[in-house]
Amino acid sequence: MADLSVKIAGVEFSNPLIAASGTFGFGKEYGEFYPLSKLGGISCKGITLKRRDGNPPPRIAETPSGILNAVGLQNPGVDVFINDDLPWLKQQNTRVIANIAGNTPEEYCEMAEKLSSTDVDMIEMNISCPNVKSGGVQFGTSCESVGSITSAVRKHCTKPLIVKLSPNVTDIAEIAKSAEANGADAISMINTLTGMRIDINTKRPIIRNNTGGMSGPAVFPVAVRMVWQVSNAVKIPIIGMGGISTWQDAVEMMIAGASALQIGTVFFSDPYAPIKIAEGINEYLDKNGMKSVTELTGTIKPW
Repeated sequence: MADLSVKIAGVEFSNPLIAASGTFGFGKEYGEFYPLSKLGGISCKGITLKRRDGNPPPRIAETPSGILNAVGLQNPGVDVFINDDLPWLKQQNTRVIANIAGNTPEEYCEMAEKLSSTDVDMIEMNISCPNVKSGGVQFGTSCESVGSITSAVRKHCTKPLIVKLSPNVTDIAEIAKSAEANGADAISMINTLTGMRIDINTKRPIIRNNTGGMSGPAVFPVAVRMVWQVSNAVKIPIIGMGGISTWQDAVEMMIAGASALQIGTVFFSDPYAPIKIAEGINEYLDKNGMKSVTELTGTIKPW
């Protein structure tokens, strides 16, 4: 069998498959299906400085080949995560990535500082959040704002820092370069695409928030394109995500330039997806005479 281990910013993962934030909670429910050590890592449910109850329902809806969600970062807050969830997670023999979200730079920095004194393995910064100090514009939509928030958090973060990029931008490669230049150790991408559905009978949006984040197989080609673009623009590793559902998707995303992967929406239809994907990758590597999964990364041959 080939070696499935990968190293991201100095952190070694037993395999490249990481549960994406927001789809896996803090892992306890999925731990009833199989040992979480089967995963390379878990990017935990996005946490904020204080407890959040999230958006009012309905806040999730199916779409063709995917879902829309506007859960609104429901979570117990960073202190509860550190005290109640993290000790259990660290017993599961898998890498733990804390995903943080905030509405001001100060919130991000305070969380990064708190988490840096814990035994989380990495911190992933969700910059698809509205900056209330800049009129509600998302942190992740301009090179200037991405550079500013990354630089600020870097000063308070002693753990490897992953910046999670929004696809809802004009030039994602330039955004990625700004994150790299200001201290990101790795990039994860893509976050959800903004979408909307309307009930033709009530003429109301299906989601109470009006719009939501679209994920699932329908966004996969967009994710592959963006990972490929960014892999040609930065030297730091990329954790690719966006609609990965099968081992073929996983291999394709790594060929495009990803060093590791996050899988998310597929968990809702198949909790065992990461095990199946890992087995498929292994068979592909063996069939093609590859000794390590790292041999796949960035091997695309453009026309």
